[in-house]
Amino acid sequence: QVQLVESGGGLVQAGGSLRLSCAAAGRTFSSYVMGWFRQAPGKERKFVASVSRNGDYTYYTNSVKGRFTISRDNAKNTVDLQMNSLRPDDTAVYYCVADADGGGQYEYWGQGTQVTVSS
Repeated sequence: QVQLVESGGGLVQAGGSLRLSCAAAGRTFSSYVMGWFRQAPGKERKFVASVSRNGDYTYYTNSVKGRFTISRDNAKNTVDLQMNSLRPDDTAVYYCVADADGGGQYEYWGQGTQVTVSS
């Protein structure tokens, strides 16, 4: 089992940057595929990005490619999401997630952190 705590959300103007961090508590952090989801007001939660267990492979939803970068540090049990060129439609609650078996079912979720992008 793993506990996830996000930080780094806030209010930023369009075109600005934010860096989200997720600290994981529990054993064998490096055994989890890690990712980020987001939920905009009135909408379903959607996948944003993921990173493989050793950090070699990353995946992004099309709308954030070239703007967001996911990374992990297995020595520190952290996963970050660097968000650049933010747009108002990036406004959402962002969730850090963990997938134990790599099958795409993220069993563990953080409590979420709010990101608001003003125009």
